[in-house]
Amino acid sequence: MNNTPLGTCVRCGAPLIPLMHNTEGWGSYPACDGCKKTPDACTCEPNQEVNGTSTRRLVLTAAADIEPEPVVWVWEDDGKGRIPAGSLSVAAGREGTGKSSFGIWMAAGVTTGTLPGPLLGQPADVIYVAVEDSWKHTLVPRLIAAGADLKRVWRAEAVVSEDETGTISLPNDNDLLEREIRRLCVKLVVLDPLMSTISAKIDTHKERDTRTALDPLARLADRTGAVVLGIAHFNKGASSDPSSLITGSGAFKNVPRSVFGFAVDSESEDGGRVMTQTKNSLGLSDLPSLAYRIESTKVETRKGIADVGRFVFDGIASRSVDEILSSGGDDQEQRQARLEATDFLRQALHGQWCRTTEIQEEAKQAHGISERTLNRARKGLAVVARKFPTGPNGKSEWWLALPEQSATLPDPEGKGANA
Repeated sequence: MNNTPLGTCVRCGAPLIPLMHNTEGWGSYPACDGCKKTPDACTCEPNQEVNGTSTRRLVLTAAADIEPEPVVWVWEDDGKGRIPAGSLSVAAGREGTGKSSFGIWMAAGVTTGTLPGPLLGQPADVIYVAVEDSWKHTLVPRLIAAGADLKRVWRAEAVVSEDETGTISLPNDNDLLEREIRRLCVKLVVLDPLMSTISAKIDTHKERDTRTALDPLARLADRTGAVVLGIAHFNKGASSDPSSLITGSGAFKNVPRSVFGFAVDSESEDGGRVMTQTKNSLGLSDLPSLAYRIESTKVETRKGIADVGRFVFDGIASRSVDEILSSGGDDQEQRQARLEATDFLRQALHGQWCRTTEIQEEAKQAHGISERTLNRARKGLAVVARKFPTGPNGKSEWWLALPEQSATLPDPEGKGANA
């Protein structure tokens, strides 16, 4: 084979080496030297001409020569595909919605062989890149709470020098990442957040620039069969389309095969959280939204107890993330007010029945909690309300108690109207 360089790559400057397309003499096409073993991975743009001769070739493959295959779904929900193998997927939401906890849930399912789908009963390794969270304080305790096999979860860092490590940079580190995926037979790569793993030289607010990182990443996933799950943040926009709210260019929603939106529904009776699949390129587009919660969990460590959240699905949600965004139900101020009202009720009702009127007055006067917010918190806690003849002349009054205590608390009968 002639290995005389045909020129240099206009993007990386590497020499272009002619490669045979196949053994039937179809001719050659250029690839930079570093990609000659995997030419389909090359994202370089070759010079159009070298010494007056074009170095670019068009390769045609008959559809009859391409073997059709069914989609393999790494994650199936109720028998319906959510995330396909060998794909780039994105989980996006505002801060505090639990999107990172979803990545932990996925990692736990893959490493223990409990993820519904073809990996069920077949534990596999996971590569996890976490830029914002501490491994010892956050990631490892969360993985323990989720039941993950820690021996199968691998922290990935780029070694810059003998004394320095840093975050991987895509697409610069694609070859290194792919090598480890193949070496460990990795089935899931989590990039949290995806934006922070993209080279600083790329303008992530321009789609063409962003695609120079995401397109090769999607091809990497396709070649290896691994799922690459990128965690992303919502911007401060007012759109009701979760995909359009992903921070950065449109490439963050256009390139992935599947996109998930996460939101906290402050309008719901239980203040629940909702996950909606807003894109499913290879599967059904009308899959139901799923309710979930972040369950407070205590994890024992050698140095004490770590309090972390655990991602738990709660079945089908009554509303979608789109509907929540349209109604403003994910507003952070509303969520905070709801949490404060919930804490107030837990403290005020602990171990006793309280008159509804007294609770309402104290909430408003002492804590500035509106009746509407208080009622939502009551529904979220499933507070028990009952009438007792405690008013003047035995008149009935409404009393409140926490659901887990109402059955064992003595009735407030006999307490005077001024009790």
